[in-house]
Amino acid sequence: MTSNPAEDALNRVNTSSRPSELRITDIRVAEITGAPFRSALLKIYTNQGIVGLGEVRDGASATYALMLKSRLLGENPCDVDRLFRRIKQFGGHGRQGGGVSAIEIALWDLAGKAYGAPIYQMLGGKFRDKVRCYCDTDADRPSGTEMGKRLKERMDKGFTFLKMDLGLMEIAHIPGAVVGPAGVLEGFKQHAGGIRASNNEERKARNLVYDAQNVMHPFTGLHFSEKGLDLLEQYIAEVREVIGPEVPLAIDHLGHISLQDGIRLAQRIEKYTPAWLEDVIPWQHAESYRRLQEATSVPICTGEDIYLKEGFEPLFNAGISVIHPDILTTGGILETKKIGDAAQDHGIAMAIHMAESPIAAIAAAHIATATENFLALEYHSVDVPWWDDIVTGFDGPIVRNGFIELSDKPGLGIDDVNDELLRQHLQPGVTDIWQPTDQWDNDMSWDRTWS
Repeated sequence: MTSNPAEDALNRVNTSSRPSELRITDIRVAEITGAPFRSALLKIYTNQGIVGLGEVRDGASATYALMLKSRLLGENPCDVDRLFRRIKQFGGHGRQGGGVSAIEIALWDLAGKAYGAPIYQMLGGKFRDKVRCYCDTDADRPSGTEMGKRLKERMDKGFTFLKMDLGLMEIAHIPGAVVGPAGVLEGFKQHAGGIRASNNEERKARNLVYDAQNVMHPFTGLHFSEKGLDLLEQYIAEVREVIGPEVPLAIDHLGHISLQDGIRLAQRIEKYTPAWLEDVIPWQHAESYRRLQEATSVPICTGEDIYLKEGFEPLFNAGISVIHPDILTTGGILETKKIGDAAQDHGIAMAIHMAESPIAAIAAAHIATATENFLALEYHSVDVPWWDDIVTGFDGPIVRNGFIELSDKPGLGIDDVNDELLRQHLQPGVTDIWQPTDQWDNDMSWDRTWS
């Protein structure tokens, strides 16, 4: 029998798979909570035994991803861009982008595993060997001195970039600090995160809170009084007294206040050199962002709730200083890379929002590694002791001395997830992980949006 030298040689090569023959066979989820918020991890299974990992954004529904299953079964996951263009119409801004983004990340993981290359290499290679993380710290309404001590603990762990809250909820409980119509603040003081509509009362409470917080900032009638501004300035002054003047300190969660109040606060705290002021007003109001940035020397930042690159374009033209996409909303890895490159063309830096599991963190680190104008990646789980253990394949902590350093392992570089640990942190009402999703296999419609 005549041998085929090419085939013989290929049979001696340790290939990751036969990429051209790879096909999607199943999609399943694991719905967990506490890492640091509620999220759904995702697996795409294939006919060759390799599995792609993705994640639906914190606070979103796994349904956003599972509804796409029937549109992907039998397809080659290496055709990432083609499949993304098929499903991207089913995403939207905020948490509604979570399903498309989860699928796209898992497709990239599969493509990397199939071809034996890390995702950052498939995006064009490295701009840096280590990805700087900024440590986000919830306020819980301590004094500025107490917050400074908490941030200093982060610095002692190696973090060289920090973020904290400073705004409405730090002073809303203090008489005379906030001006607003009676009762308006109550909806903001209630936290709806994690509520699962298991009965009518819970559903009603969740929807009431949602309605209150769904009112855009210009329409709430809430304003800082001079007393309130004095308290906020005192707060950041106390923080700077503890952490020093040199470490970058970003500011988040100003609350549902007006453009004018954002300007007033920004001008008050300029002397403390914030790294940026984040989400002062809804991102949709690009002209207001232009007015805000022109009124202050503080860098202005927004973008964590924007889906697709075209959503950022009005903000590029408004001249903000920092864009802040979340890869679990933007549409995933390639879309975020495009967003970063477009921002660079406008002289804008890109930080990356991330308050999710290691799957999202590592996916974001691949983009940060391959994007030149990257500034810092959020890390919101420093107080979650089991966060690193969600995934396997890393030698020691994922975030080490304030940085993520990726290996050259294929795809995301994650070996697997820790099923035993995930079962200890199931969302309320969820009975197990990676359950069959056959009900989504044939959920079809005539999806074309034009005639």
